[in-house]
Amino acid sequence: MSLIDHIIRPDIRALAPYHVQDAAGFLKLDAMENPYQLSPELRAELGRRLAEVALNRYPVPTYAGLKARLREKMGVPDGFDVVLGNGSDELIAMVSVACAKPGAKVLAPVPGFVMYALSAQFAGLEFIGVPLRADLTLDLPAMLAAIAQQRPAIIYLAYPNNPTGTLFDAADIVAILQAVGDSGVVIVDEAYQPFAQATFMPRLAEFDNLLVMRTVSKLGLAGIRLGYMSASAALLAEFEKVRPPYNINVLTEAAAAFVLDHADILEQQAAALRAERLDLSAALARLPGVEVFPSAANFLLIRVRANGKTANAVFAELLARKVLIKNVGKMHVLLEDCLRVTVSTPEENAAFLSALTAVLSS
Repeated sequence: MSLIDHIIRPDIRALAPYHVQDAAGFLKLDAMENPYQLSPELRAELGRRLAEVALNRYPVPTYAGLKARLREKMGVPDGFDVVLGNGSDELIAMVSVACAKPGAKVLAPVPGFVMYALSAQFAGLEFIGVPLRADLTLDLPAMLAAIAQQRPAIIYLAYPNNPTGTLFDAADIVAILQAVGDSGVVIVDEAYQPFAQATFMPRLAEFDNLLVMRTVSKLGLAGIRLGYMSASAALLAEFEKVRPPYNINVLTEAAAAFVLDHADILEQQAAALRAERLDLSAALARLPGVEVFPSAANFLLIRVRANGKTANAVFAELLARKVLIKNVGKMHVLLEDCLRVTVSTPEENAAFLSALTAVLSS
């Protein structure tokens, strides 16, 4: 038996590493990134701010200034605090570790964000996926039945959902919160909130078991890796215990604080992408053999069945044309022949549409 066989868990050995496609030279529409940068003037000022950061010192561990800006700019209710993470991925891992009692379970609709299941597995929690309906909406009766049977410690509801773009009905989420009660925490993951313009953040005081999680990645700050979550003081105090010390580096802290002082620019960019989403969705729907699903996020899910071509073939031909989107068809049976594309600038959307049209007609 080898060293790896001796020391590494079998389920970890069976995994493949998280793969990110090399996007050099590609039209990159696979990762739901905001295509817009700050103005040259703001970038220059940010450079000056970052140059003043004391790289030889650890961050101030409370992150009081950054947390105050987040509470002010992101609509966190009065009296509620936030816990910070190195992206929402780290927040999900922290919740998993804190709740990993023997026999504890995690429940979420599927298909959904892959890190819910992976973080559960890493922490030794059982993950239970409840399939969406065929139209990719939430199956509330199935969710309530699974909650009653499984009594999960953690329930994830992405609002809107990735990779489908679906915005679940708010009344369904309330029904789940009420059904779970004090037996578990319901995490409403609002990574795409700027594009959905719907949020449970103002309702934190209504539900002791509600946690709202967000990231600044989709706003246009994917490179700095910053997530935050808010809930009751009692819940946050426990999750804070498993937060790694100094988990937000000083450059991320300084960059986020600076950009949050210009949050109006981020909202303008989000508004432009919401408008582009409508235009791109309509253009895609006009293509023969393309089904476009409703989306409240900054991406569109499409099902492609045209001229005898599968989504796999379309994806490969787009790749050959240096256009990178996401092939999600293997994620779940409900996503058969589905591709996911980021909504971008008018120019990049037009280039994608041109390439897709050429591929479908060839």
